[in-house]
Order: sequence, then structure tokens, then C-alpha cells
Amino acid sequence: MRILALTSWWPEPANNGSRLRIANLLRALAQKHEVHLVSFRQEAVSAQQIQRMLRICASVDVVPQRVWRPQPGEQIVSLWRSEPASVRATWNPEFAARVGERATDARPDVVVAFQIDTAPYALHVARAPRLLEELEVGNIHAHYVNQTSTHRRLRAWLTWRKHASYVQRLLRHFDACTVVSDNEQQLVRRIAPEMEAIHVLPNGADVHGCARDWGSPEPDTLIYPGALTYDANFDAVKYFISEIFPRVRHVRPGVRFVVTGAAPPELRVALPQAEGVHFTGYVDDVRSLIARSWCEVVPLRQGGGTRLKVLEALALGTPVVSTPKGVEGLDLKQDEHVLIAQTPGEFAAATVRLLEEPELRSRLASAGRQIVAQKYDWSSIGQRLVDLVAALAPHTVVQSKRHLPGQISV
Repeated sequence: MRILALTSWWPEPANNGSRLRIANLLRALAQKHEVHLVSFRQEAVSAQQIQRMLRICASVDVVPQRVWRPQPGEQIVSLWRSEPASVRATWNPEFAARVGERATDARPDVVVAFQIDTAPYALHVARAPRLLEELEVGNIHAHYVNQTSTHRRLRAWLTWRKHASYVQRLLRHFDACTVVSDNEQQLVRRIAPEMEAIHVLPNGADVHGCARDWGSPEPDTLIYPGALTYDANFDAVKYFISEIFPRVRHVRPGVRFVVTGAAPPELRVALPQAEGVHFTGYVDDVRSLIARSWCEVVPLRQGGGTRLKVLEALALGTPVVSTPKGVEGLDLKQDEHVLIAQTPGEFAAATVRLLEEPELRSRLASAGRQIVAQKYDWSSIGQRLVDLVAALAPHTVVQSKRHLPGQISV
């Protein structure tokens, strides 16, 4: 089967949740089928990166992504238009042209649009079933629901209604879509009740890749993997440092809090200053740092989807303390797989408990590995996507992936 894959992120390095998901699912599709990739890129892509991608894809096209910077008054004007302002502002004729050209050359049996940013371009491919992979609407809906002031709530409602209307119209042109959780599935059903094929395909972790010796654990080390440049991560780190970490250090004065990922100086100075807080900056492979930590803290209060950082920590055998938001959409039980805490006091108490009880750490580590292996291993999740794509083109003769000479366009 020939698959045309459209991705909103260049799949490597797999240093954020979107890239991790795209990379693992692309690999699963390419193991069984012939995949042609048209991808946006956020930064320069090296020849070595492209060659690595050509090992699994029959062809690769890369297009620079346009960045949307809202202009004053743009949101007011956009109220009278049918599409969200971000959709119009980031429309990329070059990407659309590449999709059309590759569709003509490859004659795909199925088109898979990874995330909503690439969905409009899939409409340029005729006579092929379309799958929208990882439709996410919960973040915008939550932003509206959580507003308290009347003015902000009205603006957030208008944004939500426009986005929901856009998603409803878009889904009329797709044969199926996937979401990461049951909550997302229910929300999409409310938006587009006529769309029957809404499949839950959760996020995952590389269980096999995590099962290795990462070195000796570092006592009293807490970790949060996440770039401060993402608003939800910045809020989580600020919340932890200001309201939770001082309570933990009061009981365990030697505890360290390590934050991985991009941490620009202008964002770091906006955080409370506290002893014991360390910023690593960008790390190629954060797994060793997570595996050696006694605890991963996930003090998230906003954002959508499900957290790959939680699943990866559990796969590595690192216990997790999280807010309810941080484990939203995951089939994890309190005090069996993770510790869940609502208030700053509860979060600090759960963290201290984990640091002081080695038996608890051991029990959570074992249960965490087990639940991820059972329900969230990328290998099984990838196979579910392969089966879904195959079902969309039932008249296609499914053959093993042909080894074609790679084609590239940058």
C-alpha cells in the first residue's frame, strides 16, 4: 500500500511530544507499507537527517513552516470569516504544491494528515481515503471553560466556536480521525456528530528502548522534562518552584529539582529564584536523566492531550507525582501506578512521601512499567494505526514495503 504522510513537525530529533508520536507512528507505517513524506520543518534540516528519514520513507519533501504572529485587531476582523486567523495566516502554497506533486507521482492509496495543521493540504489529494491523525480540540475548549471574567470568557467562547465550526467542516472531507483519549473523542463527537469513525489512539512509550541500565539513581532528585518555551511547561515549573518546592525542601533540605529542555534567559528570570533548582537546557536524550531521578513531578495545570513525559517516566521505572491534569486521559490509578495530588500541600506531601519510602518507589516503578507495557507500548499502538489505515483502503492489495530509491525535495 502507498501512503502519503503529511506532518506538521519534522520527525527528528524526537525532542517533544509531537515529534515523538509522529516518529514512532511513521516508523510503524513504513515497516509494512510504502510511505511518502511531506513535512513542515521548524528549523534547518541536515542532509544526514534527511538520509536517515529516507531509510524508512520512499520519498521526502521538506518545506519551511510559516510562523503565525497575531497582529493587533486581527482577531476582531477574523470574527467575520469562516476560518480561524491562524489557518489563513499560515497557509503555505509551497507545501500545497509539494503535496499535489507527490500525490501525482506516488498515487497514494491513503493520505494520513498528522495533526490539524496539515489537514487542509490533504484535501488536494483526490480519489484517496483520508485520515486525520491526532485531532486535538480539548486545549481550546478548556481555555474557554476555565475563563472567569465575562469579557475573557466571551472572547474565548468566540474562539472556541470558530475553531469547532472549522473542525466540523474539515471532518466532512475525512474518512476517519484519531484522538489520544476518551475525553477528546467525546468532545469531537459533540462537534461533529456525523463523523462516526473517531478512533482513540493513545500516546505511548518505547518500552524496549527504555529497558536498559541507565546508571545509578541520584537520591533526592526530582525532574521535570519540558521546554519553558511552551506555556503549559512554564506555568507548571513556576507553580512548582513557587508553591510546592519550598514545602518539599523544608522536610528534605538537600532535594534537587532538575528542569530539562529549552530555558531561555528571559524566561528563567521570570521564575522565582530558589536554591536547588537546576536547568539543563536542551538534552539530546533525556531518558538517562529521568531514569536516574527518584521522582518525576508533573505539576501541569493547563494544556491538552496526554503526556508522553508521564508514560516515558513510567517505562523507565521512575515514579511520578502529578496533578490530575498531568495524567488526564491516561488509565492510571492513584497509589497504584502514580501519586495524584490536587493542591500544593498535597503535591508536596506526596513528593516527600515518595522520597522517604523506598518500598513505595519500588512498587510504583514496577506497576508503572507493567501498565505501560500492557497499554501504551508504541509497537502495539503503531500496529493499531497500521490496521486502521489498511481498513480505509480495503480494495488495496497490501504488500510488504518495496525498497525504492529514495527521492528528496527540500
